[in-house]
Amino acid sequence: MKWTAYDVSMYEKEKQYIDTAVLPLLPLTFSERAKLVAADGEFMQLITTEIERQLKGRLFLLPSFTYFLSETLDACVERLNDWTRELKEAGMSHVFYVTTDQKWKEAKQELSGALFFLPSVPFEHMDESYKQQIVHEQTSKLLNAFISWWM
Repeated sequence: MKWTAYDVSMYEKEKQYIDTAVLPLLPLTFSERAKLVAADGEFMQLITTEIERQLKGRLFLLPSFTYFLSETLDACVERLNDWTRELKEAGMSHVFYVTTDQKWKEAKQELSGALFFLPSVPFEHMDESYKQQIVHEQTSKLLNAFISWWM
């Protein structure tokens, strides 16, 4: 399920079966790294959208948790844990964070949800069939990691 009016109405009817929130962690910057950061965001959106498609009815893909690269990690962790607390109070047993930003690995122990790191893959000049292959491979790895977490 995605954060759309239709899916939210379905969630309200079936919430006892949907126990997992997926929250992409998306950095923002307008520095010289902006293009790279935006490309990472596109990559993560492709992966998380495919995860949602394959696990529809089991998880809820939320809008990205956005933060500026200039924010301190401590401030980001505090804000993310506040979001996670709200999600758990709303009935989400599991909150999965998906990111390409390595800095989150430093705070893994402080996070209230489970962190899943994806290596960044630049798609800008890549052939479409190769893009699809990479998305499939990364999605499979993430699916296996989610399923392992649930067991």
